[in-house]
Amino acid sequence: MGGLDFKAPGAAEQEEAHVVAYNSRLGVGLFAVYVLFYGGFMALSAFRPEVMGRPFLGGVNLSVVYGFALIVAALLLALLYLVVSRKSAAGGAS
Repeated sequence: MGGLDFKAPGAAEQEEAHVVAYNSRLGVGLFAVYVLFYGGFMALSAFRPEVMGRPFLGGVNLSVVYGFALIVAALLLALLYLVVSRKSAAGGAS
C-alpha cells in the first residue's frame, strides 16, 4: 500500500503537566454538567412520565424537545471544551 509509513513515530508534541491537568478538570466539569442535564431527563422519564408526554414547544411533547436539547447541549459543551482547552494550551492557563 503506497503512502503508508510504518516506521516508529517521531517525537510527539509534549504538553505541559499543568495544561493537561487543567484540561482534564475542565472536561470532567463539563461532563458533570451534562450528566446532571441527562439525569434530569432520566428522572422525569422514570418518575413523571405524564410530564414528558405533555405538549411543550409547538405541539411537540417535552420528551422530544428535551432529547434534542440533550444532543445540542452535548455539541455545545464539546465546542466549549475545544475553545477553552485550546486557549489554555496556547495561553498557559493555570
